[in-house]
Amino acid sequence: MPVGVVMRRRPGVTRWARWDWRAVAVLPGARPADWQELRREGEVVEYHAATPILELHGAETEAYVHGLGADVPGVFVILRKGSGDRPLNVVRVTASPYEAQDYGDNGEDIVEKVPMPPGLAAWVQSFVEAYHQDQAFVKRRRDKARVDRVEDGKGDARIPQAADVYRSPAAARRRRLS
Repeated sequence: MPVGVVMRRRPGVTRWARWDWRAVAVLPGARPADWQELRREGEVVEYHAATPILELHGAETEAYVHGLGADVPGVFVILRKGSGDRPLNVVRVTASPYEAQDYGDNGEDIVEKVPMPPGLAAWVQSFVEAYHQDQAFVKRRRDKARVDRVEDGKGDARIPQAADVYRSPAAARRRRLS
């Protein structure tokens, strides 16, 4: 589904940041746009910055369930620094909080959570109902092999005794000299 991203530009609060840019809304089913001005109130301006495609995948339904279960279900807008009159580029829009976390962890992207409109939430919910399958948690069982009987590679090879394998080589030399 094409989803328009609304960016808001406000005056910065410090002398080092002239403008504060935030993703504030999404427009489900929007037409393509390229930083089209939507509204202006004094120095605050809202732009329809871009219209990326929101894709849902059957393998990520658990993440969608997690996102829909939040106090305020959200869509995550992934942004990258731009240049000139376009300070941010919209890279992607996702409904998966897990994917958003992956983008946030790379250190190069900015991840903004935007409230999910009710119509979009209903669309994601219908997708989840059609494709989600609960996965039962299966605890991994240990192998029955006895690994405690062999001490290969344990301790320092310069110490010939098996009794004190953690003793330092200097302590072993002092014992042999005395």
